[in-house]
Amino acid sequence: MKQPNSARQAVAYLKRADPLFGEVIRRVGPCPWTGRSDHTHFGYVLRSVVYQQLSGKAAATIFGRVQALYGGKSPTPEQLAGTPIPKLRAAGLSGRKAEYAHDLAERVRSGEILLDAFDSISDDEVLANLVRVRGIGRWTGQMVLMFHLARPDVFPELDLGVQKALQRLLRLRKLPSPERTATLGKRWAPYRTVAAWYLWRSLELPE
Repeated sequence: MKQPNSARQAVAYLKRADPLFGEVIRRVGPCPWTGRSDHTHFGYVLRSVVYQQLSGKAAATIFGRVQALYGGKSPTPEQLAGTPIPKLRAAGLSGRKAEYAHDLAERVRSGEILLDAFDSISDDEVLANLVRVRGIGRWTGQMVLMFHLARPDVFPELDLGVQKALQRLLRLRKLPSPERTATLGKRWAPYRTVAAWYLWRSLELPE
């Protein structure tokens, strides 16, 4: 598998900067990360809400049913805001997630969340916008940065998989706290997004 340019530069840097991590890269293989999705900004954030705490297959099914309400595409904020919560629930969303989706749509419509500016504002500013929405926390915002906005230097310190992989790679006696995880991740700046991808994949390797 050929690595996309967005990952190739990161991998070359990580190999030079950290020989230990270079071994992880060798064992895992090429990284397919491009960081871009086919969704609109609103569509991807809505998808992120739907996918929370569900298996990928179940979430994909429910998100597909939601999109089916709008001709097979992700809705606009106006369309979503105009969809009654019972109709969203009938598509498979829980009552709470339907409320989160409405909150997202209303905040975007009001201009409180500047989705149109996401391509030009900083990572911290994107996170500050997203966490205003009910049901969206820092981790979800980081996934948007990593896998939709293609930001190369995001390290999800709250992610249990990243914490477990760090414990295994660095032979730590206990699982690192989010604070220590963030500190440990600094060694892979400015390509922490790709480093996190390799940490997730490293958990699939035999010890």
